[in-house]
Amino acid sequence: MDAEQVAALRTLLAPTGWLEQTAAFARALRRSRTPGGLLVVGTPAEEPWHLTAHLAEESRLAGLPGLAPTLVRWAPPPDAPPHLRTGVQRLERAARGETVLVVSAGPAPAALLERVEDARKRATVLALDQDDPELDQLAHEVLAVPPGTAPVSFGAAQHLVSSAAGQCGTESRRGFRQWLNQVLDTVSGPAPG
Repeated sequence: MDAEQVAALRTLLAPTGWLEQTAAFARALRRSRTPGGLLVVGTPAEEPWHLTAHLAEESRLAGLPGLAPTLVRWAPPPDAPPHLRTGVQRLERAARGETVLVVSAGPAPAALLERVEDARKRATVLALDQDDPELDQLAHEVLAVPPGTAPVSFGAAQHLVSSAAGQCGTESRRGFRQWLNQVLDTVSGPAPG
C-alpha cells in the first residue's frame, strides 16, 4: 500500500462512520468469555479461514481467550487436525455465553439459516455479510458490507474487524481510529498535511 492509497483510505473512512461501526461490532465479538466459544461459520462454498486465523492471532496477542475462535466447517475430513475437524453440528450445541459469527459474502443458504436460527435460541449471533436481509434478521448484531457501496471491500472489512477485536479493554472509538492511523503510518509514513 503506498502513501496515496493510505491517504485515500483515510479520506474514505473518516466521514463514513465505518470505523465506529467496525469497533462496535468488534466489541460484540469480545463478549464471548469461553475459549473456543466464538464459533466462526461460513457457507458450504466458502469457509472463513482467513478471518478465523486473524482472530486466533488477535486472541493470542491480546491475551483474550474468549476471542479464540473455532472454525465450524460444513464437511471437515475425518483425518483433519482436531482444530479443523469441527462440523456444523457444533452449532446445535451452541450454549449461553458463546457467539456464532456467520461470515457470508453472498446470500446465506437455507441450511445455514436454519442452523443459525436454532443456535440463536441459546447463543449470540453476529453476521458479517454483504447485506443479506434473511441472515441480518436472525443476527443480534450485523456488520453489512454492501457490495459496490461500502467504503471497504468485504476482505478489508474482515481485517478491520479482527484488528479491532484484538484491542484490549474499553478503547474508545477515537482510540481505534488512532490505532488504525498508527498502523497506516507504519506501512506508508504519515498522512500528508
